[in-house]
Amino acid sequence: MKEFFKMVFATMVGMLLFGLVMTILGVMCLVGMVASGSGTRGVESNSVMVMNLSGLLDERSESSPLPQLLGQAGGGSIGLDEVLTSIRRAKENEDVKGIYIEAGLFDADSYASIQAIRNALADFRKSGKWVIAYGDTYTQSTYYLASVADKVYLNPLGQIDWHGLAAEPMFLKDVLAKFGVKMQLSKVGAYKSAPEMFTADKMSDENREQVTAYITGIWQNILKGVSESRKISVDSLNAWADRLITFDDPQNYVKYKLVDGLMYTDEVKKVVKKQMQLNEDDRIPRLSMLEMLQTKHKNEGEQIAVYYAYGDIVDGDAQGMLSQGNVIDAQSVCKDLEQLANDDEVKAVVLRINSGGGSAYASEQIWHQLEVLKVKKPVVVSMGGMAASGGYYISCGANWIVAEPTTLTGSIGIFGMFPDASQLLTEKLGVKFDEVKTNKNSGFGTRARPLNAEEMSYLDHYVDRGYKLFRQRVADGRKLPVDSVEKIAQGHVWLGQDAHKIKLVDELGGLDVAVKKAAELAKLAEYHTRSYPSQKDWFEALLSDGVSGSYLDEYRAALGDYWQMFTLLKNMNMHNAIQARIPYYMNIR
Repeated sequence: MKEFFKMVFATMVGMLLFGLVMTILGVMCLVGMVASGSGTRGVESNSVMVMNLSGLLDERSESSPLPQLLGQAGGGSIGLDEVLTSIRRAKENEDVKGIYIEAGLFDADSYASIQAIRNALADFRKSGKWVIAYGDTYTQSTYYLASVADKVYLNPLGQIDWHGLAAEPMFLKDVLAKFGVKMQLSKVGAYKSAPEMFTADKMSDENREQVTAYITGIWQNILKGVSESRKISVDSLNAWADRLITFDDPQNYVKYKLVDGLMYTDEVKKVVKKQMQLNEDDRIPRLSMLEMLQTKHKNEGEQIAVYYAYGDIVDGDAQGMLSQGNVIDAQSVCKDLEQLANDDEVKAVVLRINSGGGSAYASEQIWHQLEVLKVKKPVVVSMGGMAASGGYYISCGANWIVAEPTTLTGSIGIFGMFPDASQLLTEKLGVKFDEVKTNKNSGFGTRARPLNAEEMSYLDHYVDRGYKLFRQRVADGRKLPVDSVEKIAQGHVWLGQDAHKIKLVDELGGLDVAVKKAAELAKLAEYHTRSYPSQKDWFEALLSDGVSGSYLDEYRAALGDYWQMFTLLKNMNMHNAIQARIPYYMNIR
């Protein structure tokens, strides 16, 4: 009995402590919200916005309770939406005179995202305001971004990584063979290269052709941007990449005009103060990107919904993939789009897509829901780093499509992969199978043997029918003859600037261009945007994610380039067998 009362008392104490901790957290959050002004922060005159470029860049930052309590942005990742909005508001705020970029270890999801930020900074400068960049080191993508600044400074012992672009596809066919596993493939499209990772040991000629084309196109955009901003010839930039000036003496970067000077952090502060016409002892009025987002801002005019869809396209979150990063869950997206269609306050929808595709079935479901939405209000697609294969499938029916010049898009084609593990089971593990069946093909999909020729012919017919449907969706949406679509389909991946030439894309530009077009189609004189789907607030994130979300960010940062491979292998058995997607692992560096 004594032990029983001890247990009851311990349980009560535990419950009281839990309640106390939750109360303290709630009070802390309320204090943090009040301190931050709850979205009504004022700005001191003659201020500078500080862009701390370090960490991971995603389409949207994931909500995390602890950084919000501390008044910090993101929770291990930076949202492209937040970056672009903060730059735009800094441009519009007369008290903000300039932007100071602190370049760190910055990992962007694509060069298209970097290009979008760079264009926003260029637009900021056109308003008569200044941009100064400083870094201890610059990665190649970060330097491309920072080069748009009025002045670029580097630590006296720093580096600028400048090497060009390379794509290194990885092949797992022989690895799988060691375990007695073989992928059986049915596909349509000579350029449909995603399955090569599992069925080949090198790039096909068609894949080598398209990869060469798009990494060359991306590199040309980088060269053009840096050349124009820094007044350096493209030939010189290429020569320095060939010479791998990453390891040059930093003094040479000044000679090459890649940077304006070598300085330590305290010395750069003096440069900023001089730019702001402050005395050496004066304090620099500064605010972060998050604080810029919390400034007073009126939402005037009609509402344009910006719906973010990024990640793999899947049939439903029951597949358990959501814990490994953002996905485009067809079930959730279709419900959201239906609500937007029925929301009278929403006058137009911009669908922001950053996806290499996924389930062909899920893509068709989202395509259909967008067709229903389009009957009621204009739909404009804004493509991010990728909107290819399934990502293009869900785009093709929109009233208007906008892509960045370096967006990867197209890849009109599908495939089906079916693992054959019979050798692993029967030969390596010694498993024996027997069979009794009622019909000729009752044993279809058995683990005891690979698919036979007749079974593969059924699958080939099924995949071919799916490809023809995809092709027809594109032809109808883009108002092109099917024969014309076939010439640019076959799984071919195109850069946005090339897709524009062949009418897969209507216009080149970023999200701002897409929003402007949506307003034009909806005939709106005044408008504002609202982002969907709504993100979790701090309490929802605390209850649903706990500490796991921050751990995932840490794992992703630690694994770097291997993160995609890790999640791919972990979730391989969760993917729908019929896929409309580009290669699982692009590995462009």
